[in-house]
Amino acid sequence: MSAGYVVVGVSHRTWTGAVRDALSAEPAEVPELLARLRLAGLGQAVWLATCDRVEVIAADPEPEPAAAAVAAVLAGRVGLPVAGLADQLRILTGPAAVRHLFAVAASLDSQVVGEPEVLGQVKAAYRQGVAAGMVGSELDAVMRAAFAVAKRVRAGTALSEGPTSIAAAAVDIARDLHGDLGRRQGLLLGLGDMGQLMVQRLRSAGLGGLTVMTPADARAEAAARRLGCHYAPFATLDTVLAGADIVVTAVGLGRYILSAESVAVALRRRRQPVFIIDAALPTDVEPAVGEMEIAFVYDLGDLERVALRGRGSREAAAAAAWTLVDQAVAGFCRERAERAATPAVAALRGHFEAVRRRVLAEAGGAGAEEATRRLVNRLLHQPCEALRRLAAGTDGAGRAERAAAERLLGTLFALEPAAGDDDGDNRGGDRSSPVPPAPEDDEQWAGYHEPG
Repeated sequence: MSAGYVVVGVSHRTWTGAVRDALSAEPAEVPELLARLRLAGLGQAVWLATCDRVEVIAADPEPEPAAAAVAAVLAGRVGLPVAGLADQLRILTGPAAVRHLFAVAASLDSQVVGEPEVLGQVKAAYRQGVAAGMVGSELDAVMRAAFAVAKRVRAGTALSEGPTSIAAAAVDIARDLHGDLGRRQGLLLGLGDMGQLMVQRLRSAGLGGLTVMTPADARAEAAARRLGCHYAPFATLDTVLAGADIVVTAVGLGRYILSAESVAVALRRRRQPVFIIDAALPTDVEPAVGEMEIAFVYDLGDLERVALRGRGSREAAAAAAWTLVDQAVAGFCRERAERAATPAVAALRGHFEAVRRRVLAEAGGAGAEEATRRLVNRLLHQPCEALRRLAAGTDGAGRAERAAAERLLGTLFALEPAAGDDDGDNRGGDRSSPVPPAPEDDEQWAGYHEPG
């Protein structure tokens, strides 16, 4: 039985900060989470955890029970019953699940459309699934197709230029404000994807130092090791803030991480300008901070407007990317459907070949005409017997089943409907080619000659 595709998870579009923090997982935790999915009955699954989403992508012959099992695992990690998480869960199956995965890989479902980090995260999730033995042929096929779609989107549209341009605009503003970045200290608050992209570009441009902190200290410490920079407990925010020349916020809890009061205190202590990039959705910085004389606050919209001066918006690029995704979904689903028919085609071919060999063995020295006549009669024996049984049914259900069978035969063998029999019923009298008898033994069948 072929597997159907399932996506179950939460994302920046649905989750609360508390659920996000409870579901967030460092790479070292993923093998244990995949083991939980296996115990829940999933044979093929990957666990995708980014700053925008936590989603399980799975392949299973029974998508609905599989989705329920994944929902239970996610709810268990949060410490809630499934009903308590239901309003934040997104459950997709079939082509909708495929389309969502392709869109995620192509960065069409990110907080900032076109951001380049998510494809690497999807690939990392795939590799962890492979290492855990949780990627079978069906899941492998859809994941590889997602990578191919993302590559086509990046190569065939200008979608990926936007986030790169936004980060470049942030670097330009930082240099205009602070000059040589090598003498400046950066602070990353939170681990949102765009925030990490910003600090990566700033460090590539020569940023002198970087400190990472988040409300969840363990995650910040792990991220600092991964990024090769300093870590500070969140409780020390006021002290670290006073020493930061460039602050990038990427928490997005729905409450202000940088209040006007805390920034005012930091500015009095430092007596120098601070460049604050609010890369979170929802925003992390209290609006009043932007009114302070030496606090220069830019959110993602501000940076995008700087990056797109003299250029059109990226709406056309996004539309072109969605077209590529939809074409890929249609092609992938068609190919998988055709592949699912392969066992039936192989079985039919094998059956016909076995009948051919038996007829040739029984025909002995019969000529080609007699041998082929016997072969045709033998191949038609079972289908004709089934049609006769259906024709014997006089109720509405029987007639509908017979009509459906005849339509299927017409599709499979490109048959023209018999004259006077447009709807598959025999109200117009006898057919020009009546259903042949289905005798008990091969000798009687071999002697049957079709009319005409």
